[in-house]
Amino acid sequence: MSQPAQAFINAIGTAVPDNDIHQAFIGWARARLAAPRDRALFDRMAARSGIAHRWSVLPRGEDGGSPVERGGFYADGQPGTGARMALYAEAAPALALEATAALAGQLPLGGITHLVVASCTGFVAPGIDQAIASRLGLSPTLERLLIGFMGCYAAVTALRTAHHIVRSQPEARVLVVCVELSSLHLQDSDAVEPLLAMLQFGDGAAAALVTAEPRGFAIDAPFAATLPDSAGLIGWDITDHGFAMHLSGEVPARLAAGLADPAFAAAALGGRAPGTIDGWAVHAGGRSILDAVEHAFALDGEALAVSRAVLRDCGNMSSATLMMALARLLDARPVDAGVALAFGPGLAAEGFGFRSAP
Repeated sequence: MSQPAQAFINAIGTAVPDNDIHQAFIGWARARLAAPRDRALFDRMAARSGIAHRWSVLPRGEDGGSPVERGGFYADGQPGTGARMALYAEAAPALALEATAALAGQLPLGGITHLVVASCTGFVAPGIDQAIASRLGLSPTLERLLIGFMGCYAAVTALRTAHHIVRSQPEARVLVVCVELSSLHLQDSDAVEPLLAMLQFGDGAAAALVTAEPRGFAIDAPFAATLPDSAGLIGWDITDHGFAMHLSGEVPARLAAGLADPAFAAAALGGRAPGTIDGWAVHAGGRSILDAVEHAFALDGEALAVSRAVLRDCGNMSSATLMMALARLLDARPVDAGVALAFGPGLAAEGFGFRSAP
């Protein structure tokens, strides 16, 4: 009996919009906090966030202002979900195509047989998978899969799916796209916790080609683990005014406690010993999340440098974030034993091993 084919992430292209909204959001959020104690807490957490930039597809307001200023998308209050989804239907495929163009600049994209798209920040039918396929001129016989509403670890699900496709069909050429427009979901809140949750998120896209050609990163066995009694820690609710993110302030501490449990920690790394891992692509869900991983596995200060750089430059872009970390690792030194790891609703940890192609 023949062995299944080995799947490789051949290359990754990335894209972010050109509207940096991070400082504008901080000013808007501070103004909503009436209590000096709350403003001081927000200021302290914003300064410690490790984020310098977050990007948005939203058009600038009058005189180049941010989306919350005069003429901006949020200037007159909270748009309905319909208005936000109309913008998503236009902007999500466009940003995905920018990432795909960046990928095409690295290697030919002819002969795509499968398209796997992950996104949790919008819904439209026909789906953005169909819009992307059409605009790329892909074959009408293309097999498509749209992965929705899985949150930050959806990149793992998308790449894992491509991995299984290539293992079963060695001739397959799978285009994997993650695109997220979190800035479409600003919520009207004057409470610290939701404002701190919104402080993390920005827009971004990434596109990868997965084939059996030995180039880039080989994808090794995937893994998954769920932290018990944690379902209420992360939520993403559809409301009449966009999607409302619930990100409990307990997440870093609960994650740290979970990773202190040998059974959960082993499952979260697919049974690998931390000391054997020489390449870490950890979803940049926030500085405290990265700190929890670093401390739990006793990593040196440089182990998560790529993930921290993605957080600094772009914030948390949900599913696109992990792909951006992998893209930067692909451009760096060879990796003998890497781990890609992301956390999301559940509270779940999902990932896979990877290594540089021979």
